[in-house]
Amino acid sequence: MPLKTEFDNLAGEVIARCHKLSSFSEDAHSTRRTFLSPPMRDVHREITPWLEPLGTPVTVDAIGNLRAIYPANQSHANEPAAPRLLIGSHLDTVPNAGAYDGILGVVLAVALLQQLHGRRLPFAIEVVGFSEEEGVRFRLPFLGSRALVGRLDASTLETCDPQGISIRSAIEVFGLNPQEIPQARLTDEVFAYLEFHIEQGPLLEKLNLPLAVVDSIAGQTRLELRFLGRSNHAGTTPMDLRFDAMAGAAEWIVAVEQHAKHTPGLVATVGSVQTIPGAGNVIAGEAVLTLDVRHQNDNIRTCAVDDMIHLARQIAQRRGLLLNSIPHLNQSAVPMDSFLCGQIEAAIRRTGCAPHRMSSGAGHDAMVMAEKVPSAMIFLRTPGGVSHDPAETVLVDDVAKAIECGMHLLDQLASSPDFFRKHAEEKN
Repeated sequence: MPLKTEFDNLAGEVIARCHKLSSFSEDAHSTRRTFLSPPMRDVHREITPWLEPLGTPVTVDAIGNLRAIYPANQSHANEPAAPRLLIGSHLDTVPNAGAYDGILGVVLAVALLQQLHGRRLPFAIEVVGFSEEEGVRFRLPFLGSRALVGRLDASTLETCDPQGISIRSAIEVFGLNPQEIPQARLTDEVFAYLEFHIEQGPLLEKLNLPLAVVDSIAGQTRLELRFLGRSNHAGTTPMDLRFDAMAGAAEWIVAVEQHAKHTPGLVATVGSVQTIPGAGNVIAGEAVLTLDVRHQNDNIRTCAVDDMIHLARQIAQRRGLLLNSIPHLNQSAVPMDSFLCGQIEAAIRRTGCAPHRMSSGAGHDAMVMAEKVPSAMIFLRTPGGVSHDPAETVLVDDVAKAIECGMHLLDQLASSPDFFRKHAEEKN
């Protein structure tokens, strides 16, 4: 058996905390926690007493992000504001979620502050738990990180969920002021963003590695398509006189799958289908579908999306249907910061593990944060490659390695002041 390390007990605490947070849910027997739903308030209340004893007061900004700053080592109160490293991930979940996607990154950030045992670094550390990343409630992902980079405009706040509640109203019901969202933006002191996250795939398990450096995040397009036909009686309408929106949608779903299979590296998913009126004995007059397309190469991705919409229009025209498409996200592929990736590689090596670089097919807050500050990610092995499911899990030893890696990384950055000085100069 491998020898126990000083990080093992803390790793066990991290896992227990993740499971505790998974109990705060909108559903009785599974985990679902969407943007500013009541369970999000419970999560804030649970995390706050973990942080405040560390000298890290907790606040919630106007978009609902939990934020807490661990101060830097400064000799005099009148010194300029210290550089600041952000470490975090998201607190929301998909329906029927596991206990680690997003949450693990926030809990690991807290664990790193605990492991410092009060030691101050030449930079402050801000823990951030984003209020929204998954895009479940409003079909708009990254609301939490978009606020930090200044990419939430007034029109976005008027987007409504299926119950007709706007983002603006959800913020107000939660007790926050949407007029204060600009105050959530990153300040000039922030020099980098770091995110720990489960891999959500099988590669690290196949390689028998606990950790990896994420050097890029694939671009993604999300949109909604509506096939519009004519509702009619299922028993009295001949097959050749139907304008069946669901049949058109079904044909298109298969076409999307075939297109993606013949494009190396491309993934395309129709993850949601809603028919109207949705009765078993009525021909569907409308079918509403979501499309999610991802690739590391933006040109390949955008061309594939154009092709898929063209296929939908051809199918609709041939079947006598109308087609509407509504874009929700067009996120370019994002490289992670090369200096930070190198530092993470060195930190992984110092844990005694072989470093490995990989791209992320899933979207993460790091891809949004990279618009404004150098950003990087560390993946943890996901046993079985299972994610977005209650079977999602992590290994205690891997979590311990992640904490050890994080501590090495903090010490390396502390001895590399040129990095955050360079960022300050670029800001000026």
